[in-house]
Amino acid sequence: MLLPEELRSHRWYGTDGVRAFSHRSRTRQLGIGAAEHLGKPVIAVINTWSELNPCHSHLRDRAEAVKRGVWQAGGYPVELPAGALAGETFSKPTAMLYRNLLAMETEELLRSYPVDGAVLLGGCDKSIPALLMGVSSMDVPAILVPAGPMLRGHWRGETLGSGSDMWRYWDDRRAGLLGDEAWAELEEGIARSAGTCMTMGTASTMTAVAEVLGMTLPGASSIPAVDSGHSRMAAASGRRIVDLVWADVRPSAILTPAAYADAVTVVIALGGSTNALIHLVAMAGRGGVPLGLDDFDLASRRVPVLADIRPSGAYLMEDFHYAGGLPGLLSRIPDLLHPDRVTVGGGGLTGGPVHDDAVIRPRDNPVSADGGLAVLRGNLAPRGAVIKHLAAEPRLHRHTGPALVFDGYADLRRRIDDPDLPVTADTVLVLRGVGPRGGPGMPEHGMIPVPDKLLRQGVRDMLRISDARMSGTSYGACVLHVAPESHVGGPLALVRDGDPITLDVPGRRLELGIPDAELATRLAAWTPPAKAHPRGYGRLFDAHVTQADEGCDFDFLAAPGRVPEPEAG
Repeated sequence: MLLPEELRSHRWYGTDGVRAFSHRSRTRQLGIGAAEHLGKPVIAVINTWSELNPCHSHLRDRAEAVKRGVWQAGGYPVELPAGALAGETFSKPTAMLYRNLLAMETEELLRSYPVDGAVLLGGCDKSIPALLMGVSSMDVPAILVPAGPMLRGHWRGETLGSGSDMWRYWDDRRAGLLGDEAWAELEEGIARSAGTCMTMGTASTMTAVAEVLGMTLPGASSIPAVDSGHSRMAAASGRRIVDLVWADVRPSAILTPAAYADAVTVVIALGGSTNALIHLVAMAGRGGVPLGLDDFDLASRRVPVLADIRPSGAYLMEDFHYAGGLPGLLSRIPDLLHPDRVTVGGGGLTGGPVHDDAVIRPRDNPVSADGGLAVLRGNLAPRGAVIKHLAAEPRLHRHTGPALVFDGYADLRRRIDDPDLPVTADTVLVLRGVGPRGGPGMPEHGMIPVPDKLLRQGVRDMLRISDARMSGTSYGACVLHVAPESHVGGPLALVRDGDPITLDVPGRRLELGIPDAELATRLAAWTPPAKAHPRGYGRLFDAHVTQADEGCDFDFLAAPGRVPEPEAG
C-alpha cells in the first residue's frame, strides 16, 4: 500500500526550489490550486476521441464520467488526448500503420507527464492493442474503458451486422441482385449509433481480450456504446483506478503468461478475428511473454467455438451482452482458464450466468467442436499464415488450383472485374505487396473480392491468399498474414500465374507446387521493390516494423529493458 508522500506528485514540483517555484506557478496558471491535487493520485484519462472516428464519437462524454469517478474516489483526473485511430473507414492506407505510433504516444504521455495512474479510452481494433502496448511498456497502474459496440442494424425486417452484411450485400450488388434504392436503405440502416462494429470483428475481439487479460472491469467489454450502463461502467472505472494506484497494482502483475494463455483461449471460443493473432503477439512481446502462432493453433484444436456471433455465427454483440457477455462465456470454460489471477477488478477471473443458450452455447452444443482457425506452414509460408476456415466453405478446406497473381491493390482493383479475366471457381487468387512493409502497414485487403464474372455465375467463395490482413467482420476462404511477406523476398513474391497452389487445412499446409531449384532460380532473379517513403513516419515504419508472425511491432519498442524515469523539468 502506498502512502500519500510516496505518490509521484514530486513530478509536479521537481527536486529543488527553482523547479518547485516554476511548477507551482504553472499549476496556478492552469487555475489549479495545490490543495486540489497534493497527496491525491493524479490520474491520466487517455482519450482517443475524434470527429472522424464514429467508433469513439461518444468518448468525450465517457471521459467526463471517468473523471466523475476519479473525483468521487479522491483522485485528481487530467484528460490527455491521444492519436485517434479512425478505424479502417477513413484512415489511409490503414489504421494499422499507426497502431505502433499510438502505442509509443501512450507510453511517452505517461512517462513525460506527472501522473500516478491511467484510464485508457478506446475501442477501434487498433486502439485497444496500442493503448495496452503503451501502458505495458510504461507499467503504471491502468484500467481500460472499452468504447462498446454500436446498436444492431435493421433493413426491411432483417437484422444487420456491420461489416459482415456489408460484404454480403456488396456481392449481391455487384452480381446485379440489388438496386440503388435498396443499397441506399442499407447504408442508412446498418450503422445506427456510436460504437464499434457489433459483430465479432477485431474491435469486439480485442475488447474481450482486454477483459480476459484483466485490464477492464468484469463485463465491461460488451456493454453497448449508448447503453446507460456504459456511462456507469466508465465512472466505476474512474473510481477503481484510484484504488489500483493506492495498492500499486501495475500491468506487469496482470499481464502474465497465464493471462495471455487465457486471452488466446477466449479468442478461439468467441470465433474471434484473425487480427487478434498479430495484436496479441505484439502485446505479449511488450511484457516479455513468449507467444507465437503455434499457441493459437494448439488452442484451436482443443477449444470449441461457443459464441454464436457473426461473421461465424448468427447473433450480434447486443445479443451476446444480454446473454451474459464475457463472464457468461467464461463460465462455460473454467477448466480451460487460469481463474486465480490478478485483475483490475480485484476478484480474479470470474464467470457469470448465461441467460440465452442459443447465443452462448453449452459445451455439448458448440458452434464448432474445434476453434475453426488454423495456422498454415509450407514452402509458400515458411513462417506461417492463418485461415479462419470456420468462415469458409468446407469444400475449400482441401483445394488445389492454378494461381492468378495480382501485384498490389491497385492492380487488383484494375483487373478483378475484367470480363476477360482468366479465372474459374478453382483458381487461387494471390495478392502480394500488401504486407507490413509492402502495404505499407498491412491493410485489410486480404478479403480479395470474388471476380464479378464468377459472382454472376453464383460463386460466393474461392481460395484467396495474401500477405495482408482482412477485417474481422469478413468471411471466406482467405489465407492471410503470409510470412515472410513478398516485399522482403518471401516466397509469395515468386509465384507466377498458373503455378499450382495447394491448401490443406486439416494438414495445416500451404504449398506452391514448384521444385525447390526453380524457386531458387526465381529468387536469384528477384529485385527488391523501391522504398516508398523517403522520409517521415513511413520511413521509420519501413525500417523497424517486424513481420506478421512477430506482431508487426517496432523492433526498438519490443526490445527488453526499462526506460529510466526522467528528471522533473
